[in-house]
Amino acid sequence: MSSVVSRRLSVAPMLDWTDRHYRFFARQITHHALLYSEMVTTGALLFGQADRFLSFDEAEHPVALQLGGSDPKDLAKCAILAQTYGYDEVNLNCGCPSPRVQKGAFGACLMNEVSLVADCLKAMQDVTDIDVTVKHRIGVDREDSYDIVRDFVGALAHQTSCSTFIVHARNAWLEGLSPKENREVPPLKYEYVYKLKQDFPDLEIIINGGVKTNEDITKHLDFVDGVMVGREAYHNPYFMAQWDQLFYDDSHAVLTQVQIVDLLRIYCQKQLDRNQGTNMRHMVRHYLGLMQGKKGAKAWRRMLSDAKLLNGADTTLLVEAVGCIEN
Repeated sequence: MSSVVSRRLSVAPMLDWTDRHYRFFARQITHHALLYSEMVTTGALLFGQADRFLSFDEAEHPVALQLGGSDPKDLAKCAILAQTYGYDEVNLNCGCPSPRVQKGAFGACLMNEVSLVADCLKAMQDVTDIDVTVKHRIGVDREDSYDIVRDFVGALAHQTSCSTFIVHARNAWLEGLSPKENREVPPLKYEYVYKLKQDFPDLEIIINGGVKTNEDITKHLDFVDGVMVGREAYHNPYFMAQWDQLFYDDSHAVLTQVQIVDLLRIYCQKQLDRNQGTNMRHMVRHYLGLMQGKKGAKAWRRMLSDAKLLNGADTTLLVEAVGCIEN
């Protein structure tokens, strides 16, 4: 178990969502939660533009890179890149059920090939000093015995030095469901994740799936080491504002939504000044849920998603949009 990176709370890797712009935004709300990149395939890093996928602002720490792949040599090369760029952790995706990922022979289908997963983890551990972790489901398709996830975790803990397991408490159905349905249709079985912690008390067990409130988090922490939150942290990001005080005993003053916008405006201006192809649309799309529950939130969302306003927009768009919010 890492003594450096706290996984008490984390924001899940979410494809097309948890990019560097979102992570900087989230860090203004919570100082301590571990932030994950969206899943990046080994091919994208080794044969694409690695800097585009791996660059991040130092303010994002602690930050983890999630990799998608199943070739141990390629994963090792990417783990070296993760360490070189300064990530605090590298995580192997063994939970994504999408057909595109299955075609690449990685993601959730790796749960059926535990020896290959062990080889992948060991290959990354051999070349890096940062934590190597795995994120997975409780099973694949309709096989719903607890023994499946118990044996998967047990084999990896025995064959590798991996000690952190992030468990989405649903099965992954590889056929018949869309990725969206795979997040909603297979039933949540939190008790399986709790049982993992009982059976493997020396491992760090993190629960994921369906977490929407701080009350949910508090309940889960009675049974496991940490909680990973997904879509609620994206669609209702200010939900994270109480995390540091509630779960890290850090009583620093919580920024208001308007104060956060002031910091985002400075960040956006720096990104635009670098002239690296980033425009306001790339950044503000992550901010739509910030004002949830505030008077004027609808106008805020409308302005930040208006194609005409976004065309050629600069940071004055944020100033104008926040002007719609009533304190």
